[in-house]
Amino acid sequence: MDYLWPCHYFWLHYWFQHALLDFKCTRFRPLSLQVPKPLFPIAGVPLIEHHISQLCQLKDLNEIFLMGFYPAEQFAEFIEESRRRYNVKIGYIEESASLGTAGGLVLFKDELLKDDPKALFILNADVCGDLPVSEMVKDLDEKPEAKCLILTTEATRDQSINFGSVVIDQHGKVLHYVDKPTTFVSTHISCGIYLIRASMLQELEKAKNGSTQLWFETDIFPNLASTSAFYAFHTTRWWSQTKTAAAALYANRHYLRLYRESCPERLHHSGAEIVGDVYVDPTAEIDPSSKIGPNVSIGAKAKIGAGVRIRESIILPECVLEEHSIVLHSIIGWRSIVGKWARVEGTPIAPNPNIPFAKLDNKPLFNTDGRLNPSLTILGSDVHVPHEQVILNSVVLPYKDLSASYKNQIIL
Repeated sequence: MDYLWPCHYFWLHYWFQHALLDFKCTRFRPLSLQVPKPLFPIAGVPLIEHHISQLCQLKDLNEIFLMGFYPAEQFAEFIEESRRRYNVKIGYIEESASLGTAGGLVLFKDELLKDDPKALFILNADVCGDLPVSEMVKDLDEKPEAKCLILTTEATRDQSINFGSVVIDQHGKVLHYVDKPTTFVSTHISCGIYLIRASMLQELEKAKNGSTQLWFETDIFPNLASTSAFYAFHTTRWWSQTKTAAAALYANRHYLRLYRESCPERLHHSGAEIVGDVYVDPTAEIDPSSKIGPNVSIGAKAKIGAGVRIRESIILPECVLEEHSIVLHSIIGWRSIVGKWARVEGTPIAPNPNIPFAKLDNKPLFNTDGRLNPSLTILGSDVHVPHEQVILNSVVLPYKDLSASYKNQIIL
């Protein structure tokens, strides 16, 4: 999907790459069974709203386009609310087929350029982070020879091959780009965020040359690196991806930290024993004897009973956690119920703190011998955990009425 921003200067073109590459979002199940992954709430708001709120800090933004092939009606309510909240034009462009990460820009070029923008921001929908968008705009303005600015960060040597690898000279010029190389190329990796001059859309059209799809990562960037018009902007701020449900919990932790640093009024400080960074929707009911945090988000109309303990978790709207239940390192799906004295617990996930530049590993659900990889526990929507039962390192699909304890299982 794609984004655009209001003003004569910059468009934010924003696409849901996972919708192009993995339309059904299988790695994000069971959470994506209820809402499109870009609309999954992290730290209290949909994932893509974090992008919008950060980009709203730009002065000369013109419009936002969301581009992908989710049905448009799935985003209608979110778009309308975001228009009102951020006072920005937001549109949706629905692709009838996968066009690649650059193909949609070519097909809908006239729509994107109708207000004569100077440049376009392009973001993958499944990235998250503390994005230096204002700094990127300034850097592009200072490099008149640059056609494209790519945001980069640093990864470990072993992890770098899982991303777009970028070779950069001392002036920030991109000398070589390889998408997910088979051998080590560079520890500098693409963040999936690009700022391109509007004139570059003409070159994308030539590169497409009648093909059905066009990809920045394989069709554009490798050739652009040889033109001396391709530059990188390097960031050391937090950046990650939300390829899996486990990654959403990691992102939740960091977005709550950003709230504390930039808008602490969003965090909850009273009504229960609060530890660290906690977001609670104003409509949620929290018993004063509960203990919540750190790094917890609680959605609308959730009910948290007496003596409940929650840590490092996302509690989605209309959940009920009954008296003295415990939820640790887990995501509790919409309208699910955790019974009295029950325990729902997952395994903590985070990059290795002892390795510089380590990124979060988006591990597959199963390891090589067929066993479930330890990860957070996920309850899909409308799951009922009975009293005094333990759910450990498990994934439960929606509408399950559990009758026993489970460990390291997928409950279908």
